[in-house]
Order: sequence, then C-alpha cells, then structure tokens
Amino acid sequence: MTLPSPNTPLYNHPLPEIEDWLRSLGGEQDSQELHCWQVEKPTWKAELWLDIDQITVRYIGAGTDGQDIQRSFKYSLSRQDIEQAVFSGP
Repeated sequence: MTLPSPNTPLYNHPLPEIEDWLRSLGGEQDSQELHCWQVEKPTWKAELWLDIDQITVRYIGAGTDGQDIQRSFKYSLSRQDIEQAVFSGP
C-alpha cells in the first residue's frame, strides 16, 4: 500500500495503511485486542490504542517518579506530526 502524503491528516488514511505504518515504525499489534499496539525503543516502551477519534499513547514508567505518561493525539493531526510526537518518545 502507498501512504498518502505525510502532511495528510491521519483520518484520511485507511485503517490497513495506518496499521502498516505502525508496523513500519516497529509497532506490534496485540493479537487479541487489534486496536492495541506495543512499541519498544532502546530508551522507552509504550502502548498505543487506536481509539475512535484519537491515538492514545502510554509511555511505560517514563515519568520522573517511574509512573506512566499518557498522551492523546487527534486523528486530525497529520501523520507526520503524530509520528514526530509519538515516536520521539516521552
């Protein structure tokens, strides 16, 4: 599949293309809960949820006190903006 321009809002991407995009960035889809994804990078680990109107990200143990940090990003943001915000880490 060919992704739309990186400046295209994520809501203009078909779901299979969003899933392929997440896989290309190292995401692993949960086999039981298909809207849930895990991403592990050398310095951080996160869980992502593809909700109805946003992507929710929880960075595991990333807070200064070891607590999780959770953020949400609306699908109206471009794929490029979401990628930079989510995959730059907590």
